Amino acid sequence: MFVGEYEYKVDNKGRLPLPPKFRKEIDDGLMLTMVADNCITAYTKNDWAKMTTSQAPGSFLMSDKQRKLNRFIFGNANEATIDNQGRSSLPANLRERVSIKDSAVIAGINNYFEIWSPDLWKKERLTTDEARQYMDILEERK
Repeated sequence: MFVGEYEYKVDNKGRLPLPPKFRKEIDDGLMLTMVADNCITAYTKNDWAKMTTSQAPGSFLMSDKQRKLNRFIFGNANEATIDNQGRSSLPANLRERVSIKDSAVIAGINNYFEIWSPDLWKKERLTTDEARQYMDILEERK
């Protein structure tokens, strides 16, 4: 499980330290991609495999929107390993797309984590009042 919020420096080679707690959950590397927000989304290879096999990316019966979304997600996907110092390289194309320069925020989101530029993360984070409003909306839908 990935939880918590951490800010780290990104070195000049694009390497980002991962929280020590996260490293224990990642045994064979990561898959990095973009999904729908201005951040890099990181999945363990095991979770990535489960998700991608359930999506049937090669189906010829996909709608135009499904194909475009698959191009976006899979076209931006990169394998990433963790070095002996607990760092993962963030591909330059992804860093550029999400405005990550010399530091990044890692936010644990249960079974995956997101990597944000600090400026975009500050805009994305909910305030306590916003979280309460969202909870109220979800409660009304029950």
